[in-house]
Amino acid sequence: MSTSIVTSEIAEPYAQALLSLAQSNGSVEPVAQSTAELLELLKQSDELSAFLGNPLIEGETKKGVLQQVLGENPNPNLKNFLLLLVDRGRISLLTPILKQFQALVRELNQTVLAEITSAVELTEQQRETIRRKVKSLTSAQQVELETRIDPDLLGGVIIQVGSQVIDASLRGQLRRIGVQLSATAR
Repeated sequence: MSTSIVTSEIAEPYAQALLSLAQSNGSVEPVAQSTAELLELLKQSDELSAFLGNPLIEGETKKGVLQQVLGENPNPNLKNFLLLLVDRGRISLLTPILKQFQALVRELNQTVLAEITSAVELTEQQRETIRRKVKSLTSAQQVELETRIDPDLLGGVIIQVGSQVIDASLRGQLRRIGVQLSATAR
């Protein structure tokens, strides 16, 4: 079995458990917000990710660091959940678990995630246009955007919603023209 399959099989039940806990306390949105902030922190800090994933570091040390990372007024559901992950030896899977949790929350809220890759930073008006377009394509209630900048695109955007990809980039258009030209040259 591949590592990603094993990881997803482990992450899914933990993400489900966190969602159930948040739903039972009526705190889905605050927990979702806290998980988004924690994921962003893990994305920005390779040291924190490596620290939490290191099996040689004791659980109590990891718990202390998590307490510091969460701050003075952490979400109690998330805090207890993270401490449970340390106790169960699953804290190294924190990122996949939190991403799976976010996917479950999006599903619950009828929200789709649109991953946008652009050559330059998008304006708020461009983001709103993309949101409306994705809403009409997917019939979703809400659209969450995750943006990434890739200067190699030259211009335009690539929008990915699930397995569907819309390539409206200049690089993509040039590639399609090249394929058409080589097909007609035969």
